[in-house]
Amino acid sequence: MTTLTLEHVSIGTLHDIGFAVGAGEVVCLSGPSGSGKSRLLRAIADLEAHDGRIFLEDREQGAVPAHDWRRQAMMVPADSQWWFDEVGAHFSGAPEWPPVLGLSREVLAWPVSRLSSGERQRLALMRALHYGPRALLLDEPTANLDEAMTQAVEGWLLEEIHTRQLPVIWVAHDTGQIRRVASRHYRIHGATLEQVHGCH
Repeated sequence: MTTLTLEHVSIGTLHDIGFAVGAGEVVCLSGPSGSGKSRLLRAIADLEAHDGRIFLEDREQGAVPAHDWRRQAMMVPADSQWWFDEVGAHFSGAPEWPPVLGLSREVLAWPVSRLSSGERQRLALMRALHYGPRALLLDEPTANLDEAMTQAVEGWLLEEIHTRQLPVIWVAHDTGQIRRVASRHYRIHGATLEQVHGCH
């Protein structure tokens, strides 16, 4: 079981950020547009230079090769990235295929250019879990989905998070979603985080 820990992390306008996310815990992060939510996730994923220290259990980010760290602390951006023309080339072997996500296995043979924004988002989440990360960093993972699919994806993600005991930081703006998924909720206030109460 893994804990993700931030100590005195600073990036952009954010300074001295510190908290820990336990195994199976979802910490939601909200704040105004441009306040630094995505940049903080990118710092945790070792995609942007930053000050401070970040740990997965007792392994410090700076002591782990960047490509290895990014497979362990897996970030799923709001606008997912695809490197090959065909969807299936982004998966190895036979990926698990949760019916709740409403996707046919035929999608694996499609060109990425054929995917809708919602299909790309769901497949990016599947791809992230397929590679067995130790922590998940989710940047508005349901932004391109309708309400019914949003709640289906939330339920699936929470089940996977709890089963795999993953520490998760989930950037969200929808207060209803935050109430449904968050173990804790922090809001960006200026250069720091303030904890918001009332989440389960």
